[in-house]
Amino acid sequence: MSTSSPQIPNAKVAVIGGTGMNQWPGLAIIESVVVETPYGAPSAPLVKGRIAGVEAIFLARHGEGHKIPPHAINYRANLWALKAAGVQNVIAIAAVGSIAEWFAPGDVTVPDDVIDYSWGREHSYSDGSIGSELKHVEFEHPYAPVLRKSLLDAAQAAAVAAHDGGTMAVTQGPRLESPAEIRRLKQDGCAMVGMTGMPEAGLAAELGLAYACLAVSVNWAPGIGSGDIHGQIELWVATSMAKVRAILERALPVLAS
Repeated sequence: MSTSSPQIPNAKVAVIGGTGMNQWPGLAIIESVVVETPYGAPSAPLVKGRIAGVEAIFLARHGEGHKIPPHAINYRANLWALKAAGVQNVIAIAAVGSIAEWFAPGDVTVPDDVIDYSWGREHSYSDGSIGSELKHVEFEHPYAPVLRKSLLDAAQAAAVAAHDGGTMAVTQGPRLESPAEIRRLKQDGCAMVGMTGMPEAGLAAELGLAYACLAVSVNWAPGIGSGDIHGQIELWVATSMAKVRAILERALPVLAS
């Protein structure tokens, strides 16, 4: 795979943004490039920008205008494009629902494990097509330990309280889960539920990319809390993403050096 194409921006670090990250105050855009991959087009152009004095690549996971539902995201194209851009570290931002009592809306955590409940997604580059290599990729650490530590250290430096760990449940979406489904996830040991963490993490592993997640709780999962879930999401997305940006502003200079 070529990583030196002049058509593709180049940076060591990429941020894949989800809900609440499509607009990033302080991002000075250097260039925005539409990329093609063997797996089709990524969700959006790769945006190379300068944040906290360093260059990084930003990719809107749900596309420009936040229109692509979780199950229809071209995850393979997204990760392939980042690898082709010379990215080594991928920070995934995820707005999630809270299952564990210790992880309340407004909190941030750096998950340390994942369970994939999604289905029907193109989840591997080892797809049996001509020329594809069969790879039984190791997945003992779905989130790279060194990168996780960098994010936790950055949170401490930014004076942002961040939990260390928790298992992410990844459901199909775009509908939210039923209370019975959440009870099942809780019994399985999941602390939070999102819709985009897989196959994103698995594909990063196949490509040899260090991948970690900053997860922000934006609501209690159905059956855990009460009240208007969509109202909770709107409130906590608006107030919590500042914490994520503060962490990134501390982490990116370290990771890009």
